[in-house]
Amino acid sequence: MNAKSTFARRSSLSIAVAAASATFIAIGLLTAVAFLFQHDGVPMGQLAAAERACTQNAYVSEREACMREWLAVARASKVASK
Repeated sequence: MNAKSTFARRSSLSIAVAAASATFIAIGLLTAVAFLFQHDGVPMGQLAAAERACTQNAYVSEREACMREWLAVARASKVASK
C-alpha cells in the first residue's frame, strides 16, 4: 500500500484564473458598496454639522426634524450655487 496520498496537481493557469476572478469579484463588490453609500447617503460631515446645529432640541423627534430641515437647506444652497 502506498501511505502517501497524492492530490491532483493543479495547473498554475487555473490558480491564476481563480485568483483573478476572485479579485475582480471583490473589487466589484467594494465598488458597488461605495457607490451605494455615495448615492443614497448623506456625507458624514454634513450629518455631523446638522447634529451639532440641532443639539438644543431635547427630544429625538425634534432633533431629527431639525436635522432634516438643516440638511434640506444645506442641499438647496449647494444646488443653488452650482
